[in-house]
Amino acid sequence: MTTIDHSALHSAGRPMPCPTPAEEVVKAGGRQWIALAVLMLPVLLTSVDNTVLSFALPQVSTALKPTGTQLLWLVDVYPLMLAGLLVAMGSLGDRLGRRRLLVIGAIGFGIASVCAAYSPTASTLIASRALLGVFGATLMPSTLSLIRNIFSDRNDRRLAIATWAAMFSGGAALGPIVGGWLLEHYWWGSVFLINVPLIAVFLLLAFVFLSESKDPNPGRLDLPSIGLSLSSMLPIVFGIKTVAEHGVSDLALTSFAVGIMSGVAFIRRQHRLASPMLDLTLFSNRVFNGAIVSNLLSLMGFAGFVFFAAQFLQLVVGMRPLAAAIVLLPGLVVTVLAGFVAVRLVRVIPAYKLVSASFVMSALGYAIASFAGTPSMWSIMVAFAVLGMGIGLAETLTNDIMLTSVAPHKAGAASAISETAYEIGAVLGTAVLGSILTITYRTHLLIPAAAQRADNEPEFQTLGGTLETAARYPNFIGEDLLRSAHAAFDLGIQRSSAAAIVIALAAAVLSFRTLRGATDSRTP
Repeated sequence: MTTIDHSALHSAGRPMPCPTPAEEVVKAGGRQWIALAVLMLPVLLTSVDNTVLSFALPQVSTALKPTGTQLLWLVDVYPLMLAGLLVAMGSLGDRLGRRRLLVIGAIGFGIASVCAAYSPTASTLIASRALLGVFGATLMPSTLSLIRNIFSDRNDRRLAIATWAAMFSGGAALGPIVGGWLLEHYWWGSVFLINVPLIAVFLLLAFVFLSESKDPNPGRLDLPSIGLSLSSMLPIVFGIKTVAEHGVSDLALTSFAVGIMSGVAFIRRQHRLASPMLDLTLFSNRVFNGAIVSNLLSLMGFAGFVFFAAQFLQLVVGMRPLAAAIVLLPGLVVTVLAGFVAVRLVRVIPAYKLVSASFVMSALGYAIASFAGTPSMWSIMVAFAVLGMGIGLAETLTNDIMLTSVAPHKAGAASAISETAYEIGAVLGTAVLGSILTITYRTHLLIPAAAQRADNEPEFQTLGGTLETAARYPNFIGEDLLRSAHAAFDLGIQRSSAAAIVIALAAAVLSFRTLRGATDSRTP
């Protein structure tokens, strides 16, 4: 039996938590590892659905004929609902039971997948994608919090979290590849219908191998808190996406204002409730906060790199989407492997040093991509592998630190906060780094006078639009426009990479300072 060392926590600069029942440390056996394998199925489903639709958009556009706005919502509504509901669903799992919520979410995810696959209109598909986001939000916090309660041994839990992070990264990588293969053989709805057999297998195994866990003193379910949580997270994430796609606008500012006001009301309500939906004392823990911020910043760098790398490989190098995804595959494999390597390294090197070093690797990856000569397919591949090594270390260790710094019965809420940071980090990567790239490109693109018309300015807002315009001028005008577009895009990559390097190095310093109070990584 082990107990919490309150004096050690106090000396590390953290507030002393309320005493909790001692947690019995038991090495995981076969049943626990089978339970982990079962939990990986919903993780895979959620992460694949984040990326699989991108390859189906051309077929969806032909079949359902969505408007431009509807096309954007087809992509955005899933991560928006996912991010907006994670905190509420994590707290709900603590109250209702994590396995119960996971099963309910899986059934709902399967039904929504069938609705999406056979959607007759674009509006129906948007509604189905929204439902997928709602039920997806029940899956992720439940899986991570169940891992916290299934694995009491610290080393076993690190390995389980590394597996969880690997499956999440692997699912994101599989999305474009699986989607590309399915679309070559079946209709667009197959990218959703593939979820159904996996869910059937999961439901069969969940009742056999997953045990129930929840907060023993959860308090009543507070619907106003759930509403305020949703009305704070959704507008903020929507505002970030709006800025990324269209710049600062009245709609974006209004979204931020609504989100902030709802967030303030949510916090005030949690302070007044005897049993709050979200335990705000979690944020009084410096180590917990440091792990959450580090998690967010690592995903920000990851998403920003993918944003410009995908465009570079397809529009500059001229690769097909599936081939471009395969170029990035080695980096995703390294990300997965680095998570498992972290489990061994942390036994001899303190976690805060490894997390700090992971951000230095991320900075190095950006430097290789942008400042080591003219970018190429090979430099992008190597740079993404170096970046992936850092991301793999950071994701495994920050999630482990985050879960270990809270009591087991608060694992659902803590996991939801971690997942929300993941989603916001991914959105910020596109919004901040993508905006720097886009603004630089638009500012430095030189358009020949002969190619300018009063009605074609939108064609030059993106690299893809400019290349299509240049193709209509099979002479020196098109060649000049093409050279200018490539030069402007390369400069945009350099400036966004410089910003990413500064952010990564600042994150290295932040994690080194805030995570030093974490429990010694070399102890169980």
